[in-house]
Amino acid sequence: MAEVATDQLQVWVDQDLCTGDGLCVQYAPEVFEFDIDGLAYVKGADGELRMAPGSRVDVPEHLRLEVIDSAKECPGDCIHVVRGDGVEVAGPDAEDD
Repeated sequence: MAEVATDQLQVWVDQDLCTGDGLCVQYAPEVFEFDIDGLAYVKGADGELRMAPGSRVDVPEHLRLEVIDSAKECPGDCIHVVRGDGVEVAGPDAEDD
């Protein structure tokens, strides 16, 4: 039986709160990208935007700090970074934010 890693992070963007500022795209362009609507979306490992509301993607290990920083610095407070157990580690619902 495979052990579930709770240190794997996922990220999603709440487009209703996105201000289109672009900090996230500057921090981690492999993970975030603007669509033609001027809002940020997350991208999967395949490079495709995840357009459905609440869509989550895994955070690449080498970009963890950049993704967490983007959530903390986001003027719209719309980026949510969650652990595998569902606890938000960065973003508007994080306890330490």
